[in-house]
This record gives sequence, C-alpha cells and structure tokens, in this order.
Amino acid sequence: MNVKNKTPEAQRLHIVITGAANSGKSSLLNALTGQHTSVVSSTKGTTTDPVKKPMELHGTGPVIFVDTAGFGDNTELGALRTEKTLEAIRSADMIICVFSADTFYDETAGDTGSPTALSWLKLVNESGKKIIPVLSKCDLMTNSERAEYVQKIIRQVNTNPVFFSTVQNTEKCVSALLEKIAGCIPQEFLSPKTFTGNLCTENESVLLVMPQDIEAPKGRLILPQVQVLRELLDKKCLVSCCTADKVEETLSTLKQPPSLIITDSQAFKTVYAHKPVQSLLTSFSILMAAQKGDISKYREGAYAIANLKKTSRVLIAEACTHVPLEEDIGRVKIPALLKKLIPEIQIDFERGTDFPDLKPLQQGKNAAAPYDLIIHCGACIHNSSYVQDRQKRAALAGIPMTNYGLAIAFLTGILDDVAIPE
Repeated sequence: MNVKNKTPEAQRLHIVITGAANSGKSSLLNALTGQHTSVVSSTKGTTTDPVKKPMELHGTGPVIFVDTAGFGDNTELGALRTEKTLEAIRSADMIICVFSADTFYDETAGDTGSPTALSWLKLVNESGKKIIPVLSKCDLMTNSERAEYVQKIIRQVNTNPVFFSTVQNTEKCVSALLEKIAGCIPQEFLSPKTFTGNLCTENESVLLVMPQDIEAPKGRLILPQVQVLRELLDKKCLVSCCTADKVEETLSTLKQPPSLIITDSQAFKTVYAHKPVQSLLTSFSILMAAQKGDISKYREGAYAIANLKKTSRVLIAEACTHVPLEEDIGRVKIPALLKKLIPEIQIDFERGTDFPDLKPLQQGKNAAAPYDLIIHCGACIHNSSYVQDRQKRAALAGIPMTNYGLAIAFLTGILDDVAIPE
C-alpha cells in the first residue's frame, strides 16, 4: 500500500456516492479509482453495505470514496440498505448524486413509497452538504431529455450536473468530475483546525501524560496521542512524556514548569493534584472534541450535568468498538462517577455507528426527549462532518451533549480550570 493511503480515515475528505439502484454509481466509482472497486451488475441491490475506497486525488489530497446502496428497493431489506446510506451521508464532506436516463423518471417509485430521483435529491440537499449531481448513461439520452434533466437538477441544487458515460469519452467525464470535486472542497477541510490551537507555541514545554493501563494497546500509542504528539513536534514544541504514576517525578526533572499539560481524561484528578499553578491543563479527549466539533456546545453540555436528577437518563456514546475491560473509561469509569453523584440515574450505551434517532419518548404536549444528556467520546476514528452531525441531531432534539474529557472534568470539580483550545 502507498504510504499516502495510510492517512487515517478520519482525516480524509469523505465523498459519498448515492443515487437510485442501477443508476451507475458503482461504474462511476470504478472509473474514478481506475479499479474494479465495486461490483457492477444489472441486478438491483448489488451494492448492499457501503463500499469504501481510500485514494489520493491530485490537487485534492487524501480522500475516501463511499459507494452506497441504491434507493428504490421497497422491501424490508431495502429499507435497511437505505438507512445504511443515510448513515454514510452523515459522515460526508461532499455527496455525488448519480442520476441516469433509465432511473430519472421512475413513476412506480413514488407509488410504492420509495423516493423518486428528484425527491431523493431534495432529501440529500437538506443535509446541507456539498452536492455534485452526475447524469450517468448520458449516451442513452436525447438532447431534449438531457436539457430537461439538467434544468430540473439545477432547480434543486443550483449547480450544473457532470455528464458520465462508460462508453463515450469516459476519461473526459472523469476529468470533469475530478475538477468539480476539487472546486467543491469545504473550507474547513482546506484549513482544518489544529488540535492544540492557541494553547502552545514554538519552544514552549508540553508534558503528555499517557496512562498505559490494561485498556492501552500493547506496543503502540492510541491515535489521539499519536496525532497530538505529531502536531506538537511540527509546532517545534519541547515535548516530554510520562505515565500517570510518574507525573510528580517528571515535573521535578524539568527546569521550568511546562506551559501545557495534556493528559488522558481518566487521569485528570491525579494530574491536577500535581499541576504547577502556571501550567495549563487539558486532555486528549477535549482536544479531539475541539478539533472535530463545537467545543462551546460540548462545554455547555458538561455544565448540564448539574441539572441531572434521580429520574434522568444519560446516553454514553462511544464511536469505536472494542471489548470493554474493567478499566474502560466509557463503560466503567464515567458511569461510576455519575452514580456516585446520583445513584439512581439510568445510563444507556451505544457503540460504533449505532446512535438513536432521539425522537421523543411520547407524543403531544408531554413529549420529552429520550435523554437528559449525551456524553460522547473524542471520536478519534470519525471525521468532523460525522461528529458535527451528531451534535446537530442532539441540539434539534433539545438534548445537551458533552464529551468524555469535559464530563470527567466537571465530575471531578476542575472544569473551570481546564484549558479549551481556540
């Protein structure tokens, strides 16, 4: 594998390809990648779960294309495939909507409850993501059909579609699409936020506190530690590292107190007890949350812990999946802190891409959100679009949402003393 293809998925531009079944999505992905990445067949439903292909695009950088199941299958399995597609759209930085001559007007789709091409485009457009429409199988269209389709698409998304055909000028079509992609890259991807922001600068001393407990992988550091360490080295900071049980000894070896201490959130209490007054203190989880989401909203969510009651229900959401052990921060340590505060509190858990729709538990004037608080991990394996989508869904449901690090800081009484990057 090319070294460039080892860029973490969360740092890649996510380009999701969506459209009706048999509209040419998989053929388009194969043409873009120059490989048989997705199976192409005239049989509907060939693509089931999303197919991912990381690659490097000249002029754009590291991307990941995601080929999704086509809409239009009105079966129970089709509904599950559509949900997987909508899940992929939530993580998209950009969406390629594919339409074809033979699926643009599917009069039976609306009758069966399945979306038509234009209603699907409207639904996707409501996501607020960058959209590139593509008219595939354009060799099958008459000039009048092509003009009609273009005008209908422009009315929906205010942009001209790219034409694509596997039998006519394929290379020219791909070149036009790649040019369109390069021109639609979101600004936040072109100029991403750093992890440490304004918390440290060149030649300042930074201490990283990294517990190596039974949850830590053998022989390597976890992704947040690696990413933050690399950024500090690029900033030309003076970096020292230690485990939580060696904080006091490490501090004693430094000529001056570090400007910044970054710790694993679960070690907040220990590190805070030894922290020099002049040193800023934050955690890897907080840095991840600030880099990927709206940290001010997360902070507000942490203070909402004070409003929890005996009847409250809390959701702890962990983006990655692993077998929780006895020292697990999300499954064990945070619940223990919450139950120490309110023994009767109810705590639910979600892992990976599982996340509830957050609809009220009951309808009418007594309708109430299903949770009083959501506590989310740093989401190091997910991209910013996915994290921000979850924050947006929580906000629309009226549910405060915070992050592991900020929640632990509040529960240990040090939130006001924790540094937040800008």
